[in-house]
Amino acid sequence: MIDLSAARIAEAARAELVAGAPERSGPERAVIDSREVGPGDLFVGLPGASIDGGEFAARALEAGAWGVLVDPTHRGPAIAAVEGAVGDSACATAAVIVAQEPLLALQQLARGWRRELGRPVVGVTGSTGKTSTKDILAALIGAHASRENYNTEIGLPLAILEAGRGAEALVLEMAMRGEGQIAELAGIAEPDVGVIVNVGPVHLELLGTVERVAAAKAELIRDLRPGAACVVPASEPLLARYLRDDLDTWTFGPGGQVQLLSMDGPRAEFEARGSTVRLELSYSEPHNLLNTCAAVAAARALGVPVGGHVDVRFSSLRGEVVELPGGVTVVNDCYNANPMSMRAALDHLSAAPAERRIAILGTMAELGPDSEAYHREIGAHAARAGVDVLVPVGAPALAYLEGFDGEVHAAGSPEEAAALLEELGRPGDRVLVKGSRSVGLERVLS
Repeated sequence: MIDLSAARIAEAARAELVAGAPERSGPERAVIDSREVGPGDLFVGLPGASIDGGEFAARALEAGAWGVLVDPTHRGPAIAAVEGAVGDSACATAAVIVAQEPLLALQQLARGWRRELGRPVVGVTGSTGKTSTKDILAALIGAHASRENYNTEIGLPLAILEAGRGAEALVLEMAMRGEGQIAELAGIAEPDVGVIVNVGPVHLELLGTVERVAAAKAELIRDLRPGAACVVPASEPLLARYLRDDLDTWTFGPGGQVQLLSMDGPRAEFEARGSTVRLELSYSEPHNLLNTCAAVAAARALGVPVGGHVDVRFSSLRGEVVELPGGVTVVNDCYNANPMSMRAALDHLSAAPAERRIAILGTMAELGPDSEAYHREIGAHAARAGVDVLVPVGAPALAYLEGFDGEVHAAGSPEEAAALLEELGRPGDRVLVKGSRSVGLERVLS
């Protein structure tokens, strides 16, 4: 609950309270979809390309919203809805808050609430693995973590406003597609620790080079307050120029200050600046062990001791293991894909016991003019990883075949891939399903 008065909420948002009692206690959360509004919610009407959310303010009030945050054009209808309500209904006592730019007001409110909570904040970004690292860190330290997809200039403020006063810390994922976006998110979250999981060839259609990707990610380092901490991979020279002497810098991975020492079944030992951290993990994928190094570094940077069993609830569509009838095991990792995450997933497929290894791969999006070369290289990597059957999904994914010399069955859509899997699958097969979000490969298992 955002337990500030209506007057203080308007003040934090730098907006005007035009209806409702100033002393009224605050809402449970903020939402931007009027269809999700429930009693006690603050509905924020954001203007969009085709739909202006402010047009649904009255509907939100009728659904029992605590109040609405709208721009001046929707002020009159919102006030009319409140004044026209009967008796002591929720609508009759609702708050109407008006701001010239509702999105900016939402962001300012989130920053105000972050300051009000006064809890440590960790910002996590990276070309791949940032969601899993966020999930691992939240489990390690018992923190409030941003939900799936709540990692943009809209989602991150909503994630902050979901945190209650009981939160010990906030772990917030920060996504980007271009320059300036990480800086915007850091300005809202004001992190005490900034984690950059890695830098790789993503969003090249906008940024052009991996060097520019590194610069965009490094906005997180640049905008940390003096005395804060940053966590970076030990093996990433592209970030070296952005490191600062006035930050507590932790490096992780091989050669870093935090690295994996040993793994014996679920028991893992990590070195962290000369001390030993012992964890019991429910996963063993090499990329997630590296993500765990980053999470341990962030926890130690906060001064939080960690150890023992770690119960991580990974976000959906990220390495979920699904057992199909007939003895076929599917690794559903279709939330997103880029060359780094694709290689990691194929390596994990290679290391897992299986009668046959099948890879159902969609395209990797936003790779720019070298996209075909990246796909060709992943096809060759699949061959080296021992993939027995490759199923490219969609015409752009056919570029994988130029580097692959094994059995191939092309599919035009996820539904075709599903039919092929039903036909091809044998007991003991292990299947990787992975591609960029735009391909919709989750439909392979629907």
